[in-house]
Amino acid sequence: MAGNGPGDGSEAWPGRTPPEHLSDAGLDWLAEASPDPDTCRRQWRRGGSGLTMLPAGRRWDVLLVPGALGLPALAVLALTPRGLGPVLADFGDENLAFLVPPGTAARWLGTGVRVAGAGSWILLPPPSRRAGGCLRWLVAPDGSGRLTDPVLLELALHDAAAGLGDPCAR
Repeated sequence: MAGNGPGDGSEAWPGRTPPEHLSDAGLDWLAEASPDPDTCRRQWRRGGSGLTMLPAGRRWDVLLVPGALGLPALAVLALTPRGLGPVLADFGDENLAFLVPPGTAARWLGTGVRVAGAGSWILLPPPSRRAGGCLRWLVAPDGSGRLTDPVLLELALHDAAAGLGDPCAR
């Protein structure tokens, strides 16, 4: 999934700048969640695997959604770019991780969604990673601090779940 959008990867996410055109703003924004932002920045700029452990609950929480549900929800959220923040996928799109406002994990009641909030650490690639590796950004952080709106994510997950149960929607 080396493309920029849902489906076959050929379409762009509405209202989003492709990560290869981002300044260091997304990298700096993510690094600020680290207890040592300068070391985090150096590690990401150095290359290699580029994976870094960062604490959740400081700048964002994470909602980890199974890919079969997360990908259709992402397609719904892509239609409302103001409600869409950074989104990660693991190898094979088995899971999607939506970065949401801090405190969301403590209040999330949905089933089938794992949460990471204060006290959790998350393995993250640099914002420029779009393809390859065990983790990559489907929607990279752009430095604006925009996070996925949890209310819109919940609605998109309900919509996606309804579509999964409808044989005509497949």
